[in-house]
Amino acid sequence: MLVGQYDYAVDAKGRINFPAKFREEMGDVFYVTRWLDNCLAAFPKEEFEKLAERIEEKGIVRSRAAARAFFSAAVEVVPDKQGRIQLPARLRDYARLDHDVSIIGSRHFAEIWNTAAWNESQQGADETFTEQMEQLDF
Repeated sequence: MLVGQYDYAVDAKGRINFPAKFREEMGDVFYVTRWLDNCLAAFPKEEFEKLAERIEEKGIVRSRAAARAFFSAAVEVVPDKQGRIQLPARLRDYARLDHDVSIIGSRHFAEIWNTAAWNESQQGADETFTEQMEQLDF
């Protein structure tokens, strides 16, 4: 299970460290693509396939816009010996990953955020969290 927050910096070559604990669950090869709220998502191969099947279940015509955005931005990544992954400029630009990066565990996948954007998204999160948990009947 992918949990926790890890903070890193993008290096001059557009690489970021990927948490060792996450790499174990992601496998040798995994996928990174654009995601909601202007962040990126990193999916193990199995989870990426499950999401692809869910999109396909909605029908080719109905899911075309989401499929285009999701799959056209996706890249296959292989961590190097130091645990870094290379992110293409178009994905770094989409998520505004210019220096400080936060990698957030989301159970079956990870989100990659601009740290300032992540921190901003967490403003008032305690109240929102309570409301969301209540809506889920917890």
